[in-house]
Amino acid sequence: MHFHFSPAHPDDFDKLFALRLLTMRESLERIGRFDPQRALERFQNSFRPQHTRLIIVKDQLAGCVAFGAHEDDLLLEHFYIAPQFQGHGLGSLVLSQLITEAEQAKKTITLSVLQQSDAARFYEKHGFHKTGEDEWDIYYARISARHFT
Repeated sequence: MHFHFSPAHPDDFDKLFALRLLTMRESLERIGRFDPQRALERFQNSFRPQHTRLIIVKDQLAGCVAFGAHEDDLLLEHFYIAPQFQGHGLGSLVLSQLITEAEQAKKTITLSVLQQSDAARFYEKHGFHKTGEDEWDIYYARISARHFT
């Protein structure tokens, strides 16, 4: 599956928030945390359009990902693939591209996933290691292989 990135803009907020709800609802319900108002507030507080990329497949919005500098690392967040594009390897292709960028920059990628989320296995499969957890989230990092050269 071929994709390309397109920069996000502040006016993409509503459609990306809708995508977040669509992709996160089941995981949030599983841990008793689905609350549309809280989800809106969290997204408003963390939406960084300057670091957000739209994932485009055949001129359709297939997902989004935020990936940008945070302290000394690269923070990966808001990585959502629309349901109709899931299960075809698109998430792995996108993540591989981001890992390549981090390797070239000699940067560590950090992220968090919800407790009991299927995303944990996905990131572990791609070389991320658990660095901590709290009541709601598990924290991961992937240190660049070039970081030590």
